[in-house]
Amino acid sequence: MDASAAAERLKALARAAGFDLAGVAALGPAATGAAYRRWLARGDQAGMAWMERNVELRADPRGLLPGARSALVVALRYAPLEGFDEPPPGDLWPRVARYARGRDYHDLIRGGLERVAAEAARLFPGIASRVCVDTAPLLERELAARAGLGAVGKNTNLLHPEIGSWFLLGELLLTLDLPPDPPLADLCGDCSRCLDACPTGALPEPWRLDARRCLSYWTIEHRGPVAESVRGALAEWAFGCDVCQEVCPWNQRPTPIDHPELGLPPERRQLDLPGLLGLAEEDYRSLFRGSPMKRARAEGLRRNAALALAGTADERARGALESAAEGDPSPVVREAAAWALAAPGRGTGR
Repeated sequence: MDASAAAERLKALARAAGFDLAGVAALGPAATGAAYRRWLARGDQAGMAWMERNVELRADPRGLLPGARSALVVALRYAPLEGFDEPPPGDLWPRVARYARGRDYHDLIRGGLERVAAEAARLFPGIASRVCVDTAPLLERELAARAGLGAVGKNTNLLHPEIGSWFLLGELLLTLDLPPDPPLADLCGDCSRCLDACPTGALPEPWRLDARRCLSYWTIEHRGPVAESVRGALAEWAFGCDVCQEVCPWNQRPTPIDHPELGLPPERRQLDLPGLLGLAEEDYRSLFRGSPMKRARAEGLRRNAALALAGTADERARGALESAAEGDPSPVVREAAAWALAAPGRGTGR
């Protein structure tokens, strides 16, 4: 089998494994390696110290697998909540980033790529491979762009002309020498909707994300109290933020997807913000087993729920805030609830 045929066969295997897009990139030094170092030097990574490790590996992914020559890059689509049956009754789920409402995508992508890797080993005896999801030290959006899966937008997300940016990435590094797919041209042009719409100014210039101002950082990665400077905007979100994607013109044409496992499961549909704020530890473990929302931990989710209820006039929500302010085991959650009770009234609808 020649190299071109091998590349097409691998992409077909990826689609058969359930991925929506697949492309091939040649491995080599990252073109954005210097920009990544500047990003770190400015402190844009906020408290995510793990992003400061393995910088050399990020700058050249060949170090992740001896003899690696190419990467099969795949995309798995997820959809707005409205794509899955009826909207849930509570006020929590519109405040959760769409990718995080269902099953943990790490498991789905890794499982699919492992099936592709097993078949590749059968087809090409003697090759080596490595599955990567976003936990590997890899500048995956650049690699995906080099594989023709999209162009990096001004909000730093990857954009595809047919499916926008509602998709997640995974990679299979290979010791095969495969021809790369052609990259896509810029899709942003003069548009700056994402920069203008960011509620905290976390996109201070095109193609730069300052995590110190990003709601996704504060609601998912940060441990401890949330900075006063972002609390007002955070009242819109309990986990993550989709604003820069919601306003993107490429995301205004939703199409059906075939991944119901990424939709909100029945056992979490009834949970709302007051329920999340008062969630016991054992219930948290049960409800969020296999969910990407576990990244924020129980304390972080309760803290976020309290802040998202700031200024509410709803009697049940205020009761939950009062209970948390007085009796939550975490001082972080108690402080957040007390702050929310003292905040000016502004309702809870988005």
